[in-house]
Amino acid sequence: MEKLLYVPNPLLRQKSEEIRSVGKNELKLADKMREIMVKAPGVGLAANQIGVLKQIVTISFVDQKTKNEVNYNLFNPKIISYSKEKILMEEGCLSLPEQYAEIERPKIINVQYLNDKNKLISKEVDGVEARILQHEIDHLSGKLFVDYLSSLKRNIIIKKVKKYLKKYDQR
Repeated sequence: MEKLLYVPNPLLRQKSEEIRSVGKNELKLADKMREIMVKAPGVGLAANQIGVLKQIVTISFVDQKTKNEVNYNLFNPKIISYSKEKILMEEGCLSLPEQYAEIERPKIINVQYLNDKNKLISKEVDGVEARILQHEIDHLSGKLFVDYLSSLKRNIIIKKVKKYLKKYDQR
């Protein structure tokens, strides 16, 4: 639980468990996740990316419109609805280092989650924030951004990750 897991680690393909309520252990885990995410550096992290099969996501990015830093944790996040309008954006993943691909996803989502104070939050998000949340919530059900690609492109990326990991001896 101290470091990132990389593809093809099987934990990345497992479904995460819902948490009963947000307590000290969950907050401590979210803090640890944020530390790992910032150090990596990344903009989002799901608990299974560090080997913990719990529905916890942490995000941290700078909103390009407002220039404000956005940092928060989501416990048991669920996407309630998606916009019909989709947008193509480049995505990468801390579990697939140095690999990027254009992925089409809904532009706007409505998300529901428990916050750090165990309060149920529902909100509509768009842009980069919607992109990050869709990506991280996918992780909680064992789905990776490369799953949206053709099998040929996906296999090429996975081979590149394996080669990268051998080079840096991080298996």
